[in-house]
Amino acid sequence: MAPRLRPLPALLFAVLLGVLGGGCSDPPPFAQLSGLLLDAHLQEVSGLAVSRRHPDTLWMLNDGGNPAQLYAVSRRGSRLATLRIDGVDNTDWEDLAAFELDGRHYLLIADTGDNGGLRRTLQLHAIEEPATLADATLRPAWSIVFRWPDGARDCEAVAVDAAAGQILLLSKRRRPPELFALPLRPRDPGLQVARALGTLAGVPQADAEEVRANPRLARIRSQVTAADLAPDSHAMAVLTYRDVLVYPRRNRESWAQALARPPQVHPLPWLPQAEALAWSADSRALYATGELSPAPLLYLNP
Repeated sequence: MAPRLRPLPALLFAVLLGVLGGGCSDPPPFAQLSGLLLDAHLQEVSGLAVSRRHPDTLWMLNDGGNPAQLYAVSRRGSRLATLRIDGVDNTDWEDLAAFELDGRHYLLIADTGDNGGLRRTLQLHAIEEPATLADATLRPAWSIVFRWPDGARDCEAVAVDAAAGQILLLSKRRRPPELFALPLRPRDPGLQVARALGTLAGVPQADAEEVRANPRLARIRSQVTAADLAPDSHAMAVLTYRDVLVYPRRNRESWAQALARPPQVHPLPWLPQAEALAWSADSRALYATGELSPAPLLYLNP
């Protein structure tokens, strides 16, 4: 959860479309405008996942304090369906991950935000993707309650490696960001303890010029706000307030080893409060958006 900024006029998004679109003969730029989030339900999008079950469909969730709901959204930004998640609260939902397990398609809700470092336990909720895109009420297929091994920390970036049976979590404010893991389907239904795996290499920090120009942004620019694993597992993408970081993974390499090498760094275009990121279904591109309303939905070519 980031400090709130005032909404900007929709006219700016028309300008953004021209800036990001490029000329007809130009090669595809890193960022293109896929759509706009204008729906009143999509006020503070902090998590994003690409559906594994429904083509051309994204799933989104709002930040803490909003209703416990997931939203199916088109690539243009139109809301297609609303899922009310029964039996859980949106304490501080911060990320969303799509995965397939045992032939079924799921979404993992990460209730892991902790700005004040006060939460003793946090929750993850696995929701089975519905067969049809229609308004509905669902209950989690399973939930995980966990704690950190050595004290509270804020976490807004969660990804799922279903093949390895693990959930990966990245701390937000620590330098360097820390990598933790949890079992995707714990054998023990009780309280889990996240296991430390390592840290992220090469996260860009603000330089002296950036500090002078915008001290507030410089202070938070390196904070990790989202992450996702490519469906083909070739890379992890990590979002900060200023950059998209892509960490390729070599054959038979662990994620801890992949994240220990400097990433490919792609500076973001204009995207206030960048908080949501997801790989496309073909693992070739990324979608990103932010908490500002209305917000652009970007299509990124790393």
